[in-house]
Amino acid sequence: MSEAQGADDSAQRAVTPQGAEAGVWRFLWVLQRVFSFPAMLGMMLVGAAFYSGRGFAVDPDLWWHAKNGLDILTTHKWPTTDPFSFTVAGTPWLAYEWLGDVVIGAVSRLGGIRGLDILLIALGGAIMIALYGYATLRAQNSKAGFVAALVLFVFANPSFSLRPQMFGYFFLILTLIALEYFRQGKMKALWFLPPLFLLWVNTHGSWVIGFGVMVVFWASGLVEFRAGGVESKRWHPAERVRLELVFALCLAMIPFTPYGTRLAAYPFMVASSLPLNVAHVLEWLPMPMEMLGGKIFLCLVIGFFLIQIISGNKYRLHEWVLFIGGTAMAFLHVRFVLLFVPFFAPLFAAMLARWIPKYERHKDKYILNAILMGAVCMAIAHYMPTAAELTEIVSRSFPVKAVAYMGAHDVPRPMYNTYGYGGYLIGAFPNQKVFIDGRGDLYELGGAFADYLEVSSLRPAAFSVLRSYGIKSCLLDRKEALATVMEALPEWKRVYSDDVSVLFVRRDATPD
Repeated sequence: MSEAQGADDSAQRAVTPQGAEAGVWRFLWVLQRVFSFPAMLGMMLVGAAFYSGRGFAVDPDLWWHAKNGLDILTTHKWPTTDPFSFTVAGTPWLAYEWLGDVVIGAVSRLGGIRGLDILLIALGGAIMIALYGYATLRAQNSKAGFVAALVLFVFANPSFSLRPQMFGYFFLILTLIALEYFRQGKMKALWFLPPLFLLWVNTHGSWVIGFGVMVVFWASGLVEFRAGGVESKRWHPAERVRLELVFALCLAMIPFTPYGTRLAAYPFMVASSLPLNVAHVLEWLPMPMEMLGGKIFLCLVIGFFLIQIISGNKYRLHEWVLFIGGTAMAFLHVRFVLLFVPFFAPLFAAMLARWIPKYERHKDKYILNAILMGAVCMAIAHYMPTAAELTEIVSRSFPVKAVAYMGAHDVPRPMYNTYGYGGYLIGAFPNQKVFIDGRGDLYELGGAFADYLEVSSLRPAAFSVLRSYGIKSCLLDRKEALATVMEALPEWKRVYSDDVSVLFVRRDATPD
C-alpha cells in the first residue's frame, strides 16, 4: 500500500551490501515494510473492526446459517427442500449460500460462540484492509486511502453482521482491486478473477454485482472522450481481448455448484419476485432520511458533488457509473450501502489526495509504528470477549432463557414465533420446527410470509391464521403488540417471560 517511488528502491539497492550482509539487509528491508506507516494505518483499521465486532451485534440469520453449514458437514448432502419449518416444510429450497454456511458452521463447531466472534472480527478487518488498499491504489496516497476508508467505515460497519454476505462484500472489493491493477498496466491481475468467482458463486448471490462491475469496466473502455470531470480511454486491442477472455472464464464458473446452473437464477428471483420482503424486511427499506445515519449519508453525497463542482477533479467513466449506481441503490434499499462504500471509495480518496500529502518513506518512524501496532495487537488480545460475555450479549437480543425453559418443560407444538427468533430457534433448539425465520424468500414463495404479516400486524384475520395452523404456543418479543394482546385473552396463558421474550400456551392445549 506504499506509494514510495521506484527511485527510492533503486537507491536502496545501490547502497545494499553484497555477500554475507545481504541477508541482514534484506531482513531489515522486510521489517521496514511490515512496520511502515501505511501498514500501521492498516492496523488501526483492524483495531476499529475489532472494537465494533467485539460487541457481537449479529443478525438473526447467523444461527440458521451455522445450522445449515453443520448439517452439510455432517451429512455431506446439500438440502433441496426446507428442513427447518412446519409452515413450508417440503417446499423446494436451495442452500444458495452453502459455502459461506459451511465456513460459519465449521467455525461454530471448532470455536463455539467465541470462534464466531473471531470470524466476524476477522472478516470485518479483512474488508477494511481491502477497502484501504483499493482506495490507496487508486489515489496513490496511503494517507488519503486511510481517511477515505475510515470515513466510509461509519457506513459499512452497521452491515458487518456474520452472514455469507460479508464474504461477498470482500470478494467485490477484491474484484475492484484486480480491475484497478489491470487498468494500471498489471495485466496478470485479471487471472485472479475466475477462481474468485468460483468461490463467490457458491458463497453469496452478490456475484451478479461482480459481473455487472466487469461489464461497466469493459464498456467504459470502448470509447474515448473527455467531458467535464469524466474521462475515458479506449482499450488497446490486447487489453480488450484479455478482459473479454477473463469475463468468459468467470461466466464458465457459474455451473460449478452443487445445484448446477439452478443457483444462478436465485439473485434474479430475489430482485423480481419478493414484494412482501422488499416492503417489510428492514434491510430492503429505503434509506431512512429521518434518522441521523440517513442525514449523514445525504450530506456526504451532496458535499462530494459540491466539492467536485469547485475542484473539477478528473475521474474515469466506470468510476462515475459505479458511484452513481451505488448511490441510487443505497437510497432505494439501505442494504446497498455496502455497494456505495467501495464504489465511492476511489473517488473520495482521489479527491482527498489533492490536499493530503503523500507518505514519504525517508521520514518514517518504524519503531513508533511498531509500538502502535503492538499496542493494537495487545488490546485485541486483552479485550477479546469471553464465551460467557458473548452469551450474555446474545441473551439481550435473542430468547436464550426462553429456549432453556422450553428444553426443561413440555411446551405444546406447533409454535408460532417472532420473525427474528426463528433463526435462533433453528440453531439452538434442533428439534424445534419454526413458523418463520430469516429465509424470507422461501416463506414468501410458500405463502407463510403473508400469514406471518397477518398475525404480527394484528390484522382482522390474525387469530384465524393461528387456528388454521393449529398453533398451541407462541414465542414472542416482549415488546411487540401481539404479546400485549395475548396477555388479555382468556384462552392464552403466559407460562414464561423475561426482559427479552415471552412464551404463551393455549389453555386447552396438551403437549405433543
